[in-house]
Amino acid sequence: MADINVLYFASLRDAAGIDSETIAHDGDLRTLYLALRMKHGFALPLERLRVAMNGAFARWDDVPGEGAEIAFIPPVSGG
Repeated sequence: MADINVLYFASLRDAAGIDSETIAHDGDLRTLYLALRMKHGFALPLERLRVAMNGAFARWDDVPGEGAEIAFIPPVSGG
């Protein structure tokens, strides 16, 4: 298990009630998001998000290592 720091933005931050948290996880980014979606009740499906690891866009099948920083980025609306 790797301890990773997860950052939440916009609607994900609102649903989680926090800006970030440290999670012990041993799978890929897809399974991480699905586990956090269950934990926090995120409404957004994985297909509507982008994911970044250590400041760069990542693929859902990437596996974060110890100390990685993961950001789930929901779509933004503007006007």
